[in-house]
Amino acid sequence: MKIAFTDIQNFRKLKNCRIVLSEQKTIFVGANNSGKTSAMDALIIFLKYNHREFSVRDFTLSNWKDINQIASDWVDAENGNEPDLSPDIWRPLMPSLDVWLEVKDKEVHYVSHIIPTLDWAGGKLGIRLVLEPNNTEELYKAFKAAHGSAKETCGAADSSLKLWPKSMRDFLEKELHKYFTINAYILDPSKAAKHEPQPLTNRAEHLDGDPFKGLFKIDIINAQRGFSDPKSADGPSSDQRLSAQLIGYFEKHLNPSELPDASDLDALQAIETARDEFNKKLRESFRSSIGELENLNYPGFSDPEIVIACEVDPLQGLTHDAAVQFNVRRDGAGSSDISLCLPEKYNGLGYQNLISMVFNLIRFRDEWMRVGKAAKRISDDDTFIEPLHIVLIEEPEAHLHAQVQQVFIKKAYDVLRNHPDLDDKNYLSTQLIISTHSSHIAHEIDFVSLRYFKRVPANDVNDVPGAVVVNLSTVFGSNNDTTKFATRYLKTTHCDLFFADAAILVEGPAERMLVPDFISNHHRGLDRCYISLLEIGGSHAHRLRPLIERLGLMTLVITDLDSIKKDSTEKVLPKKGEGYRSGNDTIKSWVPEKANLDEVLNIDNQGKVKEEIVRVAYQCEMTLIFDGEAVTAIPYTFEDAVVLSNVEFFKGKTDSKGLIKKMAEAVNLPTIQEASEAMFDVLGKTGKKAEMALELLYMTEPGDLNPPQYIAEGLQWLEKNLTNRHADYIVQDDAAGEGDG
Repeated sequence: MKIAFTDIQNFRKLKNCRIVLSEQKTIFVGANNSGKTSAMDALIIFLKYNHREFSVRDFTLSNWKDINQIASDWVDAENGNEPDLSPDIWRPLMPSLDVWLEVKDKEVHYVSHIIPTLDWAGGKLGIRLVLEPNNTEELYKAFKAAHGSAKETCGAADSSLKLWPKSMRDFLEKELHKYFTINAYILDPSKAAKHEPQPLTNRAEHLDGDPFKGLFKIDIINAQRGFSDPKSADGPSSDQRLSAQLIGYFEKHLNPSELPDASDLDALQAIETARDEFNKKLRESFRSSIGELENLNYPGFSDPEIVIACEVDPLQGLTHDAAVQFNVRRDGAGSSDISLCLPEKYNGLGYQNLISMVFNLIRFRDEWMRVGKAAKRISDDDTFIEPLHIVLIEEPEAHLHAQVQQVFIKKAYDVLRNHPDLDDKNYLSTQLIISTHSSHIAHEIDFVSLRYFKRVPANDVNDVPGAVVVNLSTVFGSNNDTTKFATRYLKTTHCDLFFADAAILVEGPAERMLVPDFISNHHRGLDRCYISLLEIGGSHAHRLRPLIERLGLMTLVITDLDSIKKDSTEKVLPKKGEGYRSGNDTIKSWVPEKANLDEVLNIDNQGKVKEEIVRVAYQCEMTLIFDGEAVTAIPYTFEDAVVLSNVEFFKGKTDSKGLIKKMAEAVNLPTIQEASEAMFDVLGKTGKKAEMALELLYMTEPGDLNPPQYIAEGLQWLEKNLTNRHADYIVQDDAAGEGDG
């Protein structure tokens, strides 16, 4: 049994969001405020079936207008007009989670209580969990009474003050848990393939209790794990330290005093012997002190005698600071010399977090599999193990450096399956769901497991920004070559694309080094955004097209004209009217999808934009001042474009060395044509472009270099569009934060 997919509706910014889960590991990735945390919270709250964890801030913000209108209609209902007390007016506005299970034939006995009809022939089963009024009539009476009382009080005092409740939202701030609950409804399996969640009929009746009881075991590791410096006042969270987890594990699975069996007899005998010997020592040690009390005539004939005794509780032995030690010598001898060990709170935060999470996974698995004493505590109605174990982990990267993040994500699922009854067996399933902001974690996961949360801007002032989820396992379709390139390339770039506000794809190392300098000194708005800058080359940038367009990621491609002769691949200095072509695959096949060089150079700025999310920037005809005269030139590549945009700076660098010296000599020639040809010859003979960029960063102050015109125009486009995207609409009345994250 597995969860095939879920539909989240009306939960914070997730108005309508489908998440297809992988069979083993599903990783939520996306930029900040894209909805990853909202999705995790929705799964946690609904699957735990706990309506008391809801607050009004979990409702989708744009729905409050309609929810408040329900209350207004109730207040206005009079003179024979009956208020609408149907639950159907609430359901389209309430947070809900549809869970679709993939059930095998041999698992039917688990799900007999949620099979919709006798005609069901196996496959998918759907349940909707929805937060809704438990009794709309009682809610109506309570709200109208509270509203009427407030109105009457203000009217009697002739006051313009608005008392609680001013609206249904104001009422539910206090009374949500009293009048709302989570109800479960069986869905129609024949409509499971439709992308839109199916509506409930007027005759729909909710199930009694939690429909997933006995089907799932839900375990959670939250993002806030409470680790801190050992010297801080707060210290590590008491329930997250390894010693605390060991105590819990010992009590549930190992304590020989609890439900003892034959294997515990040796331990119990040792405890008994230790207690007797220690009691004997205590009595001898306190004999003289207690004897002094006899001088006070105590104890008398009728008074109880003082007896010193101890109880040896193995659980108490794990509660002190020194219970868990780290042997810094690593001598392999299991030294008991405490002076050579450090208490756990003095271990690094990263290792505390790693140890804590892994031990939690071990504990989750062993509780699920009824390891040790846990098997003896099960009740008669809990004799079988749940067929599905769901583990949700929020941001496991906290305090972990990159390499440890990668190790954890590779090993976590294996830890959850490390049991004889789980390894390589499929009748008991485990699904691990992780949300992360870490490109290092995404780097270790196959595309099939990644779910990208794509931000969707609001449509108008009464809407809120939302999110949809992109299943990256299908992003490249059947193009195996493209898939192979993109996945292998992203493995080398740490998957920054999945967490960025925008991407800039550049040709080579010179652009990768200098473009960030242009951004920080000339485009401060971009400098405040998270930009993923990838060095990919003009001949390969188009291979990322399916991924960029599927993610909807704002992208600037900075590339070269790569001008070549009409009937050959010989590189030439760009000129108009010569019948030259562009040899750049991005320009030819992506944007602007033209090969003729004259057409490419004549494209206006709008023609360099594709579907409002991708813009290409390449060398264009530019006007500059050369020896006091206004002239035009078409740069061949990024390096000569930088030189032509900073002619006076380079004229004075004839005493430099390497490529900069040769460029300086070129711009000191009499004409712009001679200078351009000289730079073209130099760039064709040397590959030390990265050295030139490094030297420029060394010899200039921030802001000294002007960006080439084509790059400046591209960065302006990106800055403007990111600013517009961040100007999210919100509801003007009763506005509140959406959360997310």
